[in-house]
Amino acid sequence: MTPTPPGSPGHRAGPSAPGPPSEQLPAQTTPPGPAHGHQQVHGRNHAPGHSHSHGPATPVSRQLRKVIAAVLIPFAAAVIAGLVVLWPGGVPTHGGDGSGVGFDRPTFPARVTALAEVDCEDVRVGQSSSPRAGQSGQAASGKAKGPCRKATVEVTGGKDKGHTFTEVVPPDATRTYATGQQVVAAYAEKAPRELRYSVIDVDRGMPMVLLAGVFALFVVLVGRLRGVLALVGLAVSFGVLTFFILPAILQGSNPLVVAVVGGSAIMLATLYLCHGLSARTSVAVLGTVISLALIGLLGSLFIGWARLTGNTDDQTGLVHGLYPDIEIQGLLLAGVLIGSLGVLDDVTVTQTSAVWELKEADPGAGWRKLYGAAMRIGRDHIASVVNTLVLAYAGAALPLMLLFSIADSSVSTVATSEVVAEEIVRTLVGSIGLVASVPVTTLLAALVVSADRKHRAPPAGVTSRRGNRGNLRKRR
Repeated sequence: MTPTPPGSPGHRAGPSAPGPPSEQLPAQTTPPGPAHGHQQVHGRNHAPGHSHSHGPATPVSRQLRKVIAAVLIPFAAAVIAGLVVLWPGGVPTHGGDGSGVGFDRPTFPARVTALAEVDCEDVRVGQSSSPRAGQSGQAASGKAKGPCRKATVEVTGGKDKGHTFTEVVPPDATRTYATGQQVVAAYAEKAPRELRYSVIDVDRGMPMVLLAGVFALFVVLVGRLRGVLALVGLAVSFGVLTFFILPAILQGSNPLVVAVVGGSAIMLATLYLCHGLSARTSVAVLGTVISLALIGLLGSLFIGWARLTGNTDDQTGLVHGLYPDIEIQGLLLAGVLIGSLGVLDDVTVTQTSAVWELKEADPGAGWRKLYGAAMRIGRDHIASVVNTLVLAYAGAALPLMLLFSIADSSVSTVATSEVVAEEIVRTLVGSIGLVASVPVTTLLAALVVSADRKHRAPPAGVTSRRGNRGNLRKRR
């Protein structure tokens, strides 16, 4: 019998120098410790049913890596070039006068120092809208029921630190205050002195930070290293949104181009960061890019065909008023792309991983068999993802849906009104892209993994063993 040469895949380190005879190889036990992850050749010599599918996927061949790189490297270079060309260098000014319109005012921290009940008629609440009530979003109409409350608020930051002003709270106001409560005060420089400060919101910093900390803790405890990398990817996503996408759109760049470049940068950074620099991740990236292109094409077609302007709410109108150069229709399409990106990443990574694992479980399976098996998984994924996307949009537009549910109009009239049609187009276009990503990504993954396993040459040690030990080949 010829012993297994040292250094070959069949060699097993131990106290004796020569390897064991070939007849005894199937009976060998796997040594404990890290070496267990390197026994995939031995695992296929064991009895049927024993699996070594855990651990990292087998790397693809160098030739296939070159083919994938030839596609993705130019794409990544184009994304980097787009970031450089479109980089805004900060949020541009809109040239406003700071008179206090919407979000066009600086804000400062403040604290409620005292509360007192007053007659609503004395502060003109119930007869006409109080200026204070109007500025805080609590305009009253008709006869007020119950006493009003007057809050004394102290500015705790900024150049006017220590300055106090009053805020009238009508009895039917949805926002109430308590003594010692932290609030946010807005400053209007050109307003009369007694009206320059007004409360626009409450300070929610502490609960928001605490909730974010609990979220991060759960992600790290369950995901461990992958969880940490996911949080880093989340930070990258927010960084690209904050420092590139939003300022570039405000600067007047085409929102669609900005969304494509920024979304691609987010996709490349987060996918490779969270899932590693591998052929498996690269296939998921390709599937995501193709699906995003389909969403952009369909979105552009139907937004233009349905003549959707994108200017359907107060926030959009305010942004357009402050920055007239922004293309609102392009902003709508950009929102569709960015909103679909997160779910697309999930679908493409899952499908790619499914194909790779199916190939590891059945190395002899061809691409058609792999595609069929993975698509059975993908169909379940499609059903859940589409429902998730529709419910997410419905939840965001729930107040709007409530308004139209009491409208004296037909269902077709409501559905084709711009404010509802915009959400329908957004949902359906995104869903089409998500559904298309499943077969596209699955097909790419099946072709890549099958072509790689078909043409890869086995390691030298395995060839030698197959040539010298026919009984091992039969066991495979």
